[in-house]
Amino acid sequence: MAFARIPARSRRQAMEWSLVLVSQDIETTIDPPADGAGWGLLVAEQDYRTALGVLRQYQLENRRPLWRQDVFGAGVLFDWASLGWVFLVVLFYWGSSRGNLEAAGIMDSTAVAHGQWWRLFTAMWLHADAGHLATNASFGLLLLGLVMGRYGTGVGLLAAYLAGAGGNVAAWLLSSAPHLSLGASGMVLGCLGLLAVQSVSLWRQHPQAAKYILTGIFAGVMLFGLLGLTPGTDVLAHAGGFVSGLLLGGVLTLVPRITQSAWANAVSALAFAALMLGPWWLALTRTAGPGS
Repeated sequence: MAFARIPARSRRQAMEWSLVLVSQDIETTIDPPADGAGWGLLVAEQDYRTALGVLRQYQLENRRPLWRQDVFGAGVLFDWASLGWVFLVVLFYWGSSRGNLEAAGIMDSTAVAHGQWWRLFTAMWLHADAGHLATNASFGLLLLGLVMGRYGTGVGLLAAYLAGAGGNVAAWLLSSAPHLSLGASGMVLGCLGLLAVQSVSLWRQHPQAAKYILTGIFAGVMLFGLLGLTPGTDVLAHAGGFVSGLLLGGVLTLVPRITQSAWANAVSALAFAALMLGPWWLALTRTAGPGS
């Protein structure tokens, strides 16, 4: 009897296709790799065209829907450059233990209202104690690394930093009493917002992707409830950072070319450096203390 060979990509596919054909009363033999050829199926020559039609129909009925895609695209998903941010946070903590950085940089709503806007940024580099630092550094390393992997090293870092500043703006505007705070938790929760909304990019591909977008945002809100609503923490700054992250992430997912552009990432990295050094220069040269 003459046989025809149907090539398969792998042993698993050959076995799967064999079961499909057997279910249609087409006898097959799995043919292992030999002489440079990969896995395949051997079928009787008179059944060859029928077998191809059955397999083609099987693939059409079981192919992956166009809208079902991984939330993260191909490429680097975690950017270890976030370790650089952790190093800077630790460096500022070390510096604040040997100088008067806290008085100059703490988030003070009264001082901000009097024009000391730089405190919105400087406060993110200060921490009350080693435990406070360790919590923000550990969660920040993970979440910021994912954000930088998703949006680009420079763009992701700048977006997270701006989200953290947005959290301090929210605390300043919404607090009914004079507000003092410090720490990078607003930035960390901003990273969570950026990650929760990143699946918005799927909307253009198919309307059914809405369930993935809503699932991502809902998961982010649940995590925010666990991480951002701890009693005794700055809930206003946390909520403001998370919402700022959602808004910034929503904008960035609509312009994916920016996140993939080396030029945009370089400019964003420079902007981040300017927004770190500039506010601290102002804080150390123009600030007398909280509430001044």
